[in-house]
Amino acid sequence: MSGRVLVVGGGIVGLSVAYACAVKGHQVIVVERGASERDDGCSFANAGMIVPSHFIPLASPGVVRQGLRWMWNPESPFHVRPRLSGDLLDWAWKLARAATPQQVQRSAPVLRDLHLASRACYEAWAAQWDDAFELVTKGLLAICATEHGLEEETRVAGLAQRLGMPAEVLTRAEVAAREPGIRMNVAGGIFYPLDGHLTPARLMAALRNETRRLGVELRHRTEVRGWRARGDRVDAVETAAGAIGADEFVLCGGIWSTELGRELGVRLPMEAGKGYSLTLDAPPVLPVSCALLTEARVAVTPMGRRLRVGGTMEIAGVDESINPARIRGIVKSVGAYYPALTAEQLASASIRTGLRPCSPDGLPYVGRFARFANLSAATGHAMMGVSLAPITGKLIAEVLSGERPSCAIDALSPDRYAGAPVARAA
Repeated sequence: MSGRVLVVGGGIVGLSVAYACAVKGHQVIVVERGASERDDGCSFANAGMIVPSHFIPLASPGVVRQGLRWMWNPESPFHVRPRLSGDLLDWAWKLARAATPQQVQRSAPVLRDLHLASRACYEAWAAQWDDAFELVTKGLLAICATEHGLEEETRVAGLAQRLGMPAEVLTRAEVAAREPGIRMNVAGGIFYPLDGHLTPARLMAALRNETRRLGVELRHRTEVRGWRARGDRVDAVETAAGAIGADEFVLCGGIWSTELGRELGVRLPMEAGKGYSLTLDAPPVLPVSCALLTEARVAVTPMGRRLRVGGTMEIAGVDESINPARIRGIVKSVGAYYPALTAEQLASASIRTGLRPCSPDGLPYVGRFARFANLSAATGHAMMGVSLAPITGKLIAEVLSGERPSCAIDALSPDRYAGAPVARAA
């Protein structure tokens, strides 16, 4: 079963959906509000990590308490810019209700399976595309600066092992042995051998090339301004260039999916979790594998001969501006773990931001809406967009082709916060 599929959003998730649908034989159009030459935003500015180790959702015990401790410090890993917003209050309330041990117990196996399936997709792509995106499967080091941090991460490693995923607890000396060329201030760490990393810009270029090769039509600078719908079906999207019709529609617009869904009367509660990345072209040191500085919530990734560090979660609405305090927080954290990466060294780094679409329960929205027979969602991946993009694309393509999804997606339903119908825009 094939048809005409319109994908709203040309980021990493949207292109993965387009590619998988085209492989299934669908005619695919991607509409993207940004320019084709764009190299910022979540799909480009991220740390490029593939992380089966990230099986604990954002909504987990202690996240609210920790967030409240951090939120008044503008340099902390998590910061909320106070604003009068009913959507923000609603999201925070839903997050608090979801941050339970039961939520972790339900979500961890789901995220584990999604990450591992996505990793397999990346390995297949690397083989098919001549490693165009520089896939590295040397694992991830979760580095702890304090004994308390190491104790907490050791508990997470134990949960990983119970889920059937390898995780090795390392002493200070064992961490140093894995990175012999770098001096580090650490108490120990955890090694996750199934994790890896890639170069985001190269991945996006490869996906654009491969989707075009399969006949996908990529329309940049094409913003969706409205919808045409009748009964339980969407007929078309409205753009400045006119209406574009299709048999199936997939919302892959990141944080902008919430407003686009609201215009159709469907709920996708999300907040923009702004992250920052700093990229050094000539770093004084270059790690062998990617690393997570656990207490600081900062990622460090070698990308060829370049080095990227990124992190922070800033809840500030749909705002892509750069907050200098957030950059200072990252720079201080990196220097505390890696003394060679000083503020002077990082002053020459290029800085970019991205708005990560964060659902309240920490799970993405993947699958069909009940209200419309031909509308699906693929968004809400928060910090896991790159890691989960390939399997998200594969799952959507399977759903649209009438096939049984290769991973369980019941917990990812875009209707899980449906509640009362939302008034559609006139």
